[in-house]
Amino acid sequence: MNSAIYGQLHVFHSIVAQGNISAAARQLGIGAPAVSKSLKLLEDHIGLLLFNRTTRQMELTEAGQLLLNQTQGIVESQAHAVESVQDLGNRPFGHVRITVARFAYICYIQPYLAEFHQRYPDIELEISVFDGEVDLLSDGYHLGIRFGDKLEDGVVARQLASPFREGLYVSQGYIDQYGVPHSPADLHQHKLIGYRFISAKRILPLILSQNNQELTIEMPNSIVTNDIDVMADGVRQGLGIGRLFTPVHARLADQAQFIPVLEKYWRTYPAVYLYYLQDSQKAQRIRVLIDFLLERIS
Repeated sequence: MNSAIYGQLHVFHSIVAQGNISAAARQLGIGAPAVSKSLKLLEDHIGLLLFNRTTRQMELTEAGQLLLNQTQGIVESQAHAVESVQDLGNRPFGHVRITVARFAYICYIQPYLAEFHQRYPDIELEISVFDGEVDLLSDGYHLGIRFGDKLEDGVVARQLASPFREGLYVSQGYIDQYGVPHSPADLHQHKLIGYRFISAKRILPLILSQNNQELTIEMPNSIVTNDIDVMADGVRQGLGIGRLFTPVHARLADQAQFIPVLEKYWRTYPAVYLYYLQDSQKAQRIRVLIDFLLERIS
């Protein structure tokens, strides 16, 4: 592969990331005609069109999608190698994309955002909060925070937090109306605040732990949500039994209003990990975020 192809691939990936030639030109700091020419040279070299062009958008062709998938790691590795040299003697700067589950944002990102920004004011964090599965490379993220059993293959993983439990909580108003459940068998007379896991497109059942075995309970839902804050609001208003991870509950300002029930049946979730691609830590802007989170949380 000649050296010109590397530059053309870099332009190609920028067009994909930015959505069109004009935006890619701005991101690369060159003129739009230069971007168009680079793309044409790459297409001529390959002998296939990489984009279907319309007046409003550019969509990858099958060849373009294949090229993107096959070269993503190469381009990322190149960029990180160049950054690692540029970083010598410079203070960290640039853009970092991190993907986190909702609970992870509440427990491990939100409390430290201001401190990180104060320490590294030239780093722009892009935080994507999503409870579904994410592929760092294909989705364009530098690092993520997930449970240990949800990590993709081929990533570097560093433990952030030890295993913890999923608690069951009610309000005093709920107890006044429905009483306190004392065993899983009592739950059929109670109401649950349901949780819908978006990527799975289903409502999660209530799963308890009994004699080190999982016990699935079917019970009516008063409301269903896909958000932790709505879950907590439902508990406050006495709508049902709510499920909250114990670290999330610990950060609630009004945690005393949340009355735990059936504590000996709470199930344990696996440890939480910060994970990233091997080459990512070569870039100083990514490395300092990794070090900061490990320092503040582990």
